[in-house]
This record gives sequence, C-alpha cells and structure tokens, in this order.
Amino acid sequence: MRAGAWCPGFCFLKKWFQANFLDVLQGDRNMQLQPGLYRHYKGPHYRVFSVAKHSETEEEVVFYQALYGDFGMWVRPLGMFLESVEVDGEHVPRFALIEAEPSLFSRT
Repeated sequence: MRAGAWCPGFCFLKKWFQANFLDVLQGDRNMQLQPGLYRHYKGPHYRVFSVAKHSETEEEVVFYQALYGDFGMWVRPLGMFLESVEVDGEHVPRFALIEAEPSLFSRT
C-alpha cells in the first residue's frame, strides 16, 4: 500500500473518532511523536494517527493502524512505541518514521 492510501471506511472512522474521543487527544501540544507512516522493526508498516491519554491513568498512548491484513486499530504506551529493541545485538527503533503526515485529529 502506498503511503497516501487509506483503507476503506477510513472517513467514517475519522468522524466517529473525532466525535467520541477528540477531547482526550493531545493533538499537537507537546507531542513527542509525529503522525505518519512508520515501519515496525519486524517489517510491517503502520499509520500513526495521534497520541492520546488513557482515561484512568492519564498514561500517553499511541493510536495507530496496521497497513496490512485486517487493518487492525491499536494503541500502545508512548514510551514503548518510542523505545529501541535489540535485534541481532544491535539496538534499533521499535517503530521508525518513514513519512510524516499532518495530524488528522487537530482541533482546528
């Protein structure tokens, strides 16, 4: 899938997410992670939408989608998303930015 392509039904998902969860998003304020296309260290690609806060713990989590298989939606703690992992004795980022994209869930 090319970087700018969206899976079917994305527009509905975006509107639903904005209507139900925009108030918990951090948007671009103090964001340590850029929205965009990322490659996992094992190879698959993912699209990062935003950073949000867990409603109970206020832990920052990354909201992202697999760009393969069933295009599943995921959240992962921000610290874990940004950390490095050891592969064959070398430290590599768990997720590496391929292409930055504008935030889909900005308040403006």
